Amino acid sequence: MMKKDIETREDVNLVVSTFYGKVRKDDFLGPFFNRVITDWPAHIDRLTTFWETSLFITRKLENKYYGNPLEVHVQVDQENNQSITQEHFGNWLNLWFETIDELFEGEYASKAKQKARKMSTFLYLNIFQARQNKQ
Repeated sequence: MMKKDIETREDVNLVVSTFYGKVRKDDFLGPFFNRVITDWPAHIDRLTTFWETSLFITRKLENKYYGNPLEVHVQVDQENNQSITQEHFGNWLNLWFETIDELFEGEYASKAKQKARKMSTFLYLNIFQARQNKQ
């Protein structure tokens, strides 16, 4: 059965909400997210806007993301005694890929995986750099 591609904000929201449903239940990732995020509906909405902005960069969008994900992730790492590891990002990425593959296929689905891979590398390297700068 052919799946459709990610085309709309609703599609992005389906990916994000399905993905974070898995993250919340995950024994390895869940404790970080469940401890930090107190308003899941608002978080899902913010991340839907983030991914919609990232994927549909050339479109005129009703909502655009203006935030600093790096700053947030560095802060979460510091609040958790610098315990975020490359393995956390690997598991996050595997769940993201799994979720996209379950729901969609096509150019934007591939783009969502590619952007997540780049973002996870960027965030981890910068978290590590922030640790070095703190010493």
